[in-house]
Amino acid sequence: MDARSELGEFLTSRRARITPDQVGLPVYDAGKRRVPGLRRQEVATLAGLSIDYYTQLERGKAAGVSEAVLDAIARALQLDEAERSHLEDLHRGIATRPARPRPRRATTIRPMLRRLLDALTVPGMIGNARQDLVAANTLGHAFYAPLYPDPQRPDPTVPVNFARFCFLDPKAPEFYPDWEFMADVAVNNLRTAAGRDPYDRGISDLVGELSTRSEEFRVRWAKHNVRLHRTGIKRFHHPVVGDLEVGYETIPLPADPGLQLTVYSPEPASPSADALVLLASWTATHLTDAATGTVDERR
Repeated sequence: MDARSELGEFLTSRRARITPDQVGLPVYDAGKRRVPGLRRQEVATLAGLSIDYYTQLERGKAAGVSEAVLDAIARALQLDEAERSHLEDLHRGIATRPARPRPRRATTIRPMLRRLLDALTVPGMIGNARQDLVAANTLGHAFYAPLYPDPQRPDPTVPVNFARFCFLDPKAPEFYPDWEFMADVAVNNLRTAAGRDPYDRGISDLVGELSTRSEEFRVRWAKHNVRLHRTGIKRFHHPVVGDLEVGYETIPLPADPGLQLTVYSPEPASPSADALVLLASWTATHLTDAATGTVDERR
């Protein structure tokens, strides 16, 4: 991915969604407008820039652009926090372009993080910017069982990937009752990560693979939407315990750049809380049977 073209396409996509009346501009030639949103001239006017200067920005020529100019463009295009951060990331990527693509990130974790995961009593997992599920505790593995070919013996050298599962695995729409929302989340998070590091080879390879194999992914990727993945509520339909609605918190790990810890927790005394207790019990029984070689004929 090229940071210059990414910047231009992002700015174009943002002005295309805003109409002149939304920003208080008069429209005298509504029937002759050839663009769905704002024209470059209108964005430049709102930002206090010359049309030539703003046009150069949309062409990716952003080296040396000041923070004040970025602020003015962000206000003119009514960017939210995630979009403003993405604009800054794209600008930074142009200014600090490396000599060659960066290698793929590590897909293992430190022993301390492993102990932290195992100490959690709720589903916990560590992922990277590419959306690989790098590590999970026992309940986390059980929670995301549909992502693993064999939940009891996942191959540690080939981490599962949330985006790949969402768009390429036929089990995804059943596991995600809100599949459209989860698909948007996967793409928007990946787009955000690509903006932070447009020369990450692992991200570029994944985007290329999904763009080739999934029309649903291609359509969403072309929208240039971004988001900050921090906290919220998600719904799942687990093959063992059924429907789950859980809150999540995602926490960056500063000592391990690119990695983040995510934990899931349901409302106390809710059906989802009872379902997680059942899943923990099922997991413990399943692991015991696997360790002793016992076969439960009821399964």
